[in-house]
Amino acid sequence: MVKVIFTNISGSVIQEVEGNEGDCLLDVGQAAGQPLEGTCEGQMACSTCHVIVKDAWFDKLPPASENEEDMLDLAAGARRTSRLSCQILLTKDLDGLTVAIPSESRNMQGL
Repeated sequence: MVKVIFTNISGSVIQEVEGNEGDCLLDVGQAAGQPLEGTCEGQMACSTCHVIVKDAWFDKLPPASENEEDMLDLAAGARRTSRLSCQILLTKDLDGLTVAIPSESRNMQGL
């Protein structure tokens, strides 16, 4: 199992969850009730699964593709360490991965 820590923007832990190696962060977050909309269902056609990766973890992720970077340009509250959670696959090297969901995000599917 791979532990993922969801925090608020100020860094306070909201929830710690576990996923399996190979799981997509979007799926793990949604299963845990996190407000990750994922409108395009992981097809990288939107930015509604945008997360901000804690600095210490950002360089441990594979680089974002050009398509992901284009989608992040549209993301509300994007920062230098922003990524799309649909593009992050959990590995044992990511055990303890810490991410925040921007306060600008709204899960419209949960309403």
